[in-house]
Amino acid sequence: MTDRPARRDPSKLVEASGFRASVGDGWGEAAREVRLTPGAREAAAAHRAKLSAEFPGQRIVVAAGRAPVRANDTDYDFRPDSDFSWLTGCHAEGAVLVMQPTAGGHDSVLLLRPPARPGDPEFFGSARDGELWIGPVPGLPEWGEALGLPCRPVEDLASVLRGQHPPVHVTAGVEPMLDALGLGNSTGLRSTLSELRRIKDDWEVGQLQAAVDATVLGFAEVAGELPMAIKGGGERWLQGTFDRRARTSGNAPGYSTIIAAGPHAPVLHWVRCDGEVTPEQLLLMDAGVEVNTLYTADVTRTFPVGGKFSEPQRQVYDLVLASHVAAMAEVKPGAAYRTFQATAMRVLAEGLHDWGLLPVSVDQALDPDGQHHRRYIVCGVGHFLGLDVHDCARARAEHYHDGNLEVGMALTVEPGLYFHPNDLTVPPELRGIGVRIEDDLVVTETGNRVLSDALPITADGIEQWVAGCLRG
Repeated sequence: MTDRPARRDPSKLVEASGFRASVGDGWGEAAREVRLTPGAREAAAAHRAKLSAEFPGQRIVVAAGRAPVRANDTDYDFRPDSDFSWLTGCHAEGAVLVMQPTAGGHDSVLLLRPPARPGDPEFFGSARDGELWIGPVPGLPEWGEALGLPCRPVEDLASVLRGQHPPVHVTAGVEPMLDALGLGNSTGLRSTLSELRRIKDDWEVGQLQAAVDATVLGFAEVAGELPMAIKGGGERWLQGTFDRRARTSGNAPGYSTIIAAGPHAPVLHWVRCDGEVTPEQLLLMDAGVEVNTLYTADVTRTFPVGGKFSEPQRQVYDLVLASHVAAMAEVKPGAAYRTFQATAMRVLAEGLHDWGLLPVSVDQALDPDGQHHRRYIVCGVGHFLGLDVHDCARARAEHYHDGNLEVGMALTVEPGLYFHPNDLTVPPELRGIGVRIEDDLVVTETGNRVLSDALPITADGIEQWVAGCLRG
């Protein structure tokens, strides 16, 4: 079916003539329909039209990719390439989209791996593709009907691409069969796709809202499990609680869930989640549900495990909150992308200066050659959001960090302060405190819409929210 080695039954059962004769037939019909989220087909068609307009008279080839091998005959879960998903709505492993130029734009064809069904030797002989092993899966007719695209076997890839239609733009490094053909490159295509994906249509915003809504539910479920975490479940119990919600309400977590209690909260990417949870700590939770269309939320809240902020914890929290609110107010159409980040950093620097933690003035700290305040916040304070948690990463600088915000852009705002427990430059009462507040926003004609506003952000609101979650 592909050039990827099939997994054979190590018991040699497939060599038994009696077994082969008995397992090959006598099977009825099975459910193989494509479960497509409403609107996905239409959205993908609109996305292809946008891409077509960028490359008139040129061939475009985008691959879904394959699951990487974890160990021996065990793969990681498959997730299609985000650009492929944006253009097709198809989540079939090993698929390839080919867009051939026509007088009016492009004609698209989807190439897929035919499933190994009864009557095919791979039905029982391949643990990777055989339906006896993996269950019934949609085939070419099912995908074609669901997506409104003509479908062909992926083995036809070379013949589909044969002909005099240069140049060719491909997503290289995703599909080995495509790379072996040595066609074109992916640099310009990837950048263009990232830049097109910056502006979300209404359907995409709806998917992001669904992801955020599921994430909000997951946050509440984690807060409700704090007593179990304190009893011994620790960070890992809370991580599992959220990840279960992500798998129940969507495809998976959109990224590795961060559950950072106490001294782990200042660690920016604490994904080990192997620490204890105690009542006097703050817990920093950074998590997002990826829904079945692969759009993901990215939300952070920091809350007191025991239900009440201590005075030093509230001091840090309130400064981060002031930075967060000021930054969100800068998210509006026409504003430079860097404005909300600069505003967040200035509020943090001013607060740190007032606390005596900066060795220079605020302006000196904010100078590009200064940046003294960044000791306590080395990360950025926002990014684009969508199919990827750090979406549109291949967009050119003038269309991202050096560009302006436009209606339909989705992004996060996430200032924080991170005082490590062994940082001798801060007072002892602040050491080991890490606070981040992160919301998901969409730029609107009048400013912005906060998708994650169902979660409180004030210290008092957080305390009330924790109490409500614990009551159940």
